[in-house]
Amino acid sequence: MEFIKKNGKGLLLCLVIAVPSWLLGKQFPIIGGPVIAIIAGMIITLGIKDKTNLQPGITFSAKKILQWAVILLGFGLNLNVILETGKQSLPIIIATITTSLVISFVLHKVMNIPAKISTLVGVGSSICGGSAIAATAPVIDADDEEVAQAISVIFFFNVLAAVLFPVFGSVLGFTHSTGQAFGIFAGTAINDTSSVTAAASTWDSMYALGSQTLDKAVTVKLTRTLAIIPITLVLAFIRTRKEKAAGSEDGKKVNFKQIFPFFIIYFIVASVITTVAVNCGVSADFFNPVKELSKFFIILAMAAIGINTNIVKLIKTGGKPIFMGLCCWIGITAVSLLMQHLLGIW
Repeated sequence: MEFIKKNGKGLLLCLVIAVPSWLLGKQFPIIGGPVIAIIAGMIITLGIKDKTNLQPGITFSAKKILQWAVILLGFGLNLNVILETGKQSLPIIIATITTSLVISFVLHKVMNIPAKISTLVGVGSSICGGSAIAATAPVIDADDEEVAQAISVIFFFNVLAAVLFPVFGSVLGFTHSTGQAFGIFAGTAINDTSSVTAAASTWDSMYALGSQTLDKAVTVKLTRTLAIIPITLVLAFIRTRKEKAAGSEDGKKVNFKQIFPFFIIYFIVASVITTVAVNCGVSADFFNPVKELSKFFIILAMAAIGINTNIVKLIKTGGKPIFMGLCCWIGITAVSLLMQHLLGIW
């Protein structure tokens, strides 16, 4: 009862934004529910003069529900299937992820872009867009405006990729007889799942390939998603070590349990549970409701993040992150094409 009294109003506001955003996201998958929720939250917050009574629930949605979303996301990963079907694309995935992270780190140093926004853009570009940002943000303790900035950057290049990549693939001379080459290209070079599926489906339609390209692209994309696990673990240990060091310098006693993001461990456990269950004969469809709930929780959290975001400040400070996103996008695309050429796929 105390929880509802404290967080109810803020949670209700986030739900009011999240539900229609979720429904609209299904109608317009190339945009997606999370982006719609963030934009709606940014606009609605302009009309709220006093958020005192709403803030506890908004904060709970932006922090705790986001962590729950990441944990539930683990139930969508059958590690065995993804690794088995993703072997061919694994070298390309490793190369593109490394490229994006290196570019974001270099630009962070050269252009003095804040470390957290650089990490979010780098991880979002290299792994799986919004889901990777959602998983990484609590690990590095990024604030809501940094998350909103990163999501906005990734969304912008997602839309461009979904529209331009099928045309680009035709110009480059990808084979029209199978969807393998373009599927790997889309799966490794486009950030978010929605845009990967949009580009791959367009290629299938252009050359009457059924779902060949889509199946390949989604499998490659899911293989990329696995990179969330090692990257978030590394970031978690780096943050933990830094905060413990800072605590030692200040003479404060630091509790490891308080600063380490244990929800990442639960995410891994969820992935293992799915893998074991499927190997024991449980249908993968059994976990679909949990996966859907995970997606809705991400939208709910993004609504809260939008409410906490100053859209004017976001626009004023958006130039450098957008340039970083562009550089990551170009780097990933170039390396994906190079690796495919070296491996004889294209």
